[in-house]
Amino acid sequence: MFRVIVVIRRKEGMSREEFLRHWTQEHPAFVRRLPGLRGYRQSPAIEHRKEWPYDGMAELFFDSVAAVARAFDGVPAAELFAHEDDFLEDVTWFIADEPVDVPVTAVPGAVNGV
Repeated sequence: MFRVIVVIRRKEGMSREEFLRHWTQEHPAFVRRLPGLRGYRQSPAIEHRKEWPYDGMAELFFDSVAAVARAFDGVPAAELFAHEDDFLEDVTWFIADEPVDVPVTAVPGAVNGV
């Protein structure tokens, strides 16, 4: 399984609530139209006193790199990109292979290895 990993930043001046409405309520309908899509995951950045460089991360799952290319070459992708223009300032992405689990030695007092 291959994943398109996308980190996003909302438009300048857009509130977190407006951004999340666009991204979590409207945008999935556009993503689901991509041919060959096997899964989709959104991870919004937490609210924090620090300003993060990104407002969220998404993962789109496909069977192959060729399937990724097919998914982003057509009308559904053009519509998805047009919708992103409504609420995103920056979209940075890459294609990743299967994740590699790295063993973590438990630290005394840590929660779940963290």
